Amino acid sequence: MKISICGKGGCGKSTMSALIAGGLKKTGYRVLVVDADESNFGLHRLLGLPLPENVMDSFGGKKGFHTKMAEIREKSGDPKQDLFGQKWTFSSIPEEYAIQEDGLKLLLVGKIHGFAEGCACPMGMLAKTILANLETQEQEAVIVDTEAGTEHFGRGLEGECDMVLAVVDPTYESFLLAKKMEEMGQKANRPVWFVLNKVSDEVEEVMSKELDWGRIIGKVPANNVIFTSSLKGAKLDVDLPEIDRICEFLKESAEKVRLEKGPAL
Repeated sequence: MKISICGKGGCGKSTMSALIAGGLKKTGYRVLVVDADESNFGLHRLLGLPLPENVMDSFGGKKGFHTKMAEIREKSGDPKQDLFGQKWTFSSIPEEYAIQEDGLKLLLVGKIHGFAEGCACPMGMLAKTILANLETQEQEAVIVDTEAGTEHFGRGLEGECDMVLAVVDPTYESFLLAKKMEEMGQKANRPVWFVLNKVSDEVEEVMSKELDWGRIIGKVPANNVIFTSSLKGAKLDVDLPEIDRICEFLKESAEKVRLEKGPAL
């Protein structure tokens, strides 16, 4: 299964990506985390992994990426030909693109490095291409940590995923964005689920009323261990029953979709 994790800036997308990746790995899943947020530099630390080279830089940056795409398409005679030519599986992802430790893989799409270097559109295109090219099987999960906002929806990235998980924190802006993501998910024919993050007793009732109750699959309370780990840039090493329940829901949902689509998900 491929899961897009999205939300507004500061809602906890990277934290949730790391916690869910760890929760699924704990249940025996093979997990690949795709860092598709070009302006966040700390996800690898939350996962407890070294920083790998990002895929965009391996192509020589944005300019090199465009040149490589043009060469491949000219050689193939197909203006829609992608970079790969053949599908990737978990086992066949080139070692130079993904780092693996303790049963967890991390792939970085690309990062903004310098002033006035231009927009991140090539990275969005590359992320979509990678996800379209990657085949998953039963007991395999791809967790995509997206950039803040909805631009990735506009690029069609969610169309390459099986479901969308919107992280909602206690702000009205987050409620509005979550509703917009649900609308976009419907147009993409992808289910959108909500996880309420940084929840306290005082705000839980308000948050629940702002969203479709049936789409809320988890409520993660504010947690000092998570806060301290994020502050220090340290690995998130915490077991939360709320995350376990979210992971079980995702697994059950993926199994339903797998049975509908066939063995590959």
